[in-house]
Amino acid sequence: MRVFGIDCGSETTGYGVVETSPVSSHASRSPDLTPIAFGGISPPKKQTLPERLAFVHKHLAALLAEYQPDIVAVEEVFYSVNAKSALKLGHVRGIALLAIANAGLPLAEYAPLTIKSTVTGYGLAQKEQVQFMVARLLNLPKQPQPADAADALAIAICHIHHAQTLAAQQPPARRKS
Repeated sequence: MRVFGIDCGSETTGYGVVETSPVSSHASRSPDLTPIAFGGISPPKKQTLPERLAFVHKHLAALLAEYQPDIVAVEEVFYSVNAKSALKLGHVRGIALLAIANAGLPLAEYAPLTIKSTVTGYGLAQKEQVQFMVARLLNLPKQPQPADAADALAIAICHIHHAQTLAAQQPPARRKS
């Protein structure tokens, strides 16, 4: 399974692609995670909001086409004290959802607390803790940069772990005689 994680941001939108092989036995509880790609999409600050949104959409669409994920995982909407920041983030999230829909890909959404809890074991973990654990889980030589890319990888890892848990809860398929 190949998962494309997206961390929507008003300055930088992070992306991360993680692949896992199906776990063949219940002896191994954690999936093998392979980082495929990660990075950030940062439109020029001098552009207008519509131009910035078009920039993010164009790059996300190209990345989705390039990496051909099985599913895309995105952070759910969170509530912000600053309405202006929340609105900007909502615009970027809408553009990401449009790129996903145009690519015909399924979508999984996770709450920020769920993502942090899955990756670090603590739902209120700091950004640095998430970056550290992402690097550790993916056997990366250093923490992914920008921080938004680490968050996107964390979202992808979260989906892989949740999908594995759901698969483990399914009764084994009956053999046809």
